[in-house]
Amino acid sequence: MKRAKLSKEEKEIEAALLKGEFKPLKGKELEKIENALRARKKDVTMTIRVNSEDIEKIKNKANKLGVKYQSYISEIIHQVAQ
Repeated sequence: MKRAKLSKEEKEIEAALLKGEFKPLKGKELEKIENALRARKKDVTMTIRVNSEDIEKIKNKANKLGVKYQSYISEIIHQVAQ
């Protein structure tokens, strides 16, 4: 089986796992994370029209952050909703 190439960050995580530096979550700690993930579940599709210049600026900002622009927009909406 061919081994996938890992990024520097992935190699660091792999090394830490092999050294036993990460411990599995249990109990309330795991439940807290599961609840947070469930709360952030995206369950509605939204279609909107936006200015093409605005969307390009948003795509550039998202790219600089290393995230997909749809995820970036979703996060902005979430922040406004709070």
